Amino acid sequence: MGAAESISTLVWGTGNVGRAAIRAVAAHPGLELTGVLVHNPAKVGRDAGELAGLDTAVGVAATADIDAALAAGPRAVVYAASGDIRPDAALADIERALRAGAVVVTPALYALYDHRSAPVELSDRVAAAAKDGGGALFVSGIDPGWGNDILPLLMSGLGSSVEVLRCQEIFDYTTYDQPDSVRYLVGMGQPMDYQPPMLAPTVPTMVWGGQIRLIARGLGVALTDIREVVERKALDHTVDTERMGTFEAGTQGAVRFEVQGIVDGSPRIVIEHVTRIHASCAPDWPQPPSGAGAHRVLIEGRPRIEVTVQATDEGGNHSAGGNATAVGRLVNAIPWLAAAEPGLYDALDVPLPFGTLGRNPAP
Repeated sequence: MGAAESISTLVWGTGNVGRAAIRAVAAHPGLELTGVLVHNPAKVGRDAGELAGLDTAVGVAATADIDAALAAGPRAVVYAASGDIRPDAALADIERALRAGAVVVTPALYALYDHRSAPVELSDRVAAAAKDGGGALFVSGIDPGWGNDILPLLMSGLGSSVEVLRCQEIFDYTTYDQPDSVRYLVGMGQPMDYQPPMLAPTVPTMVWGGQIRLIARGLGVALTDIREVVERKALDHTVDTERMGTFEAGTQGAVRFEVQGIVDGSPRIVIEHVTRIHASCAPDWPQPPSGAGAHRVLIEGRPRIEVTVQATDEGGNHSAGGNATAVGRLVNAIPWLAAAEPGLYDALDVPLPFGTLGRNPAP
């Protein structure tokens, strides 16, 4: 793809995901970074390269003017603004970008990771925006995302039989710089009688149930149920963390939950999370092989297969590495989406292209 054919791409948001998105778009030979949208007035006018931590300027100044950014006609939008605590606003933004004629990739809308099982009123609403504007939408991440859709399905094809397929995310949450999500959504550092919204009944299924359904569809099996199992443990001593501050003894220090896809009466497809605010909490639970976190897929069958993925970025940060892989999945899907018919697509639709050896990587 020559420079004249490059796909003009707007990155919307410059937080943990947006920084990685700017770097990925700038490095992609088939894309051209033509705009960056920010919410913080202090970022307006700053070069995208600076906001992304690059060593050089990229010649694109950040703006807070959504109307002007979309009126410029980007063919693609990487929507990197948070949807965790503002899902309605994120949905409205994404509809707006679709109606402007862009293909949109984003991790922000959990219900649309598997759009076929999303509430009809939601999927119909977004599909209408895509049809009206001529755009397309692909929602993915790492977990939920490639760590529990395309990776386990790829691995399942390496065995002669599969009994149980298990996807794990094992992370020390002190590597995150997201106090609202860690302390209030997940409940780290809160009293043990606090109900974290992310762990409330039905919420794990809302977030990860689509991944269970995607795997089942890929394996060609029928689910009879989706179940949730949640366990929490308290810190036995106060800990101080570099990025997230102090967490008091007796407050929540670790969470382990499973979203289980039931096939023939047994949990056969399982998505499991083991998260801690300090490595000393719940030492008997699964641990990463090294460092602060990992994503792992276990296939119990013949043969037994285990693959662990660890990624780092931004000076060795495991959370930043995870964000960068999620962004890579999304950004690398843009050329395929730009050639596709308008509509909604999922991980079983969108191929994972090979990388480009010799591409000049962003620092």
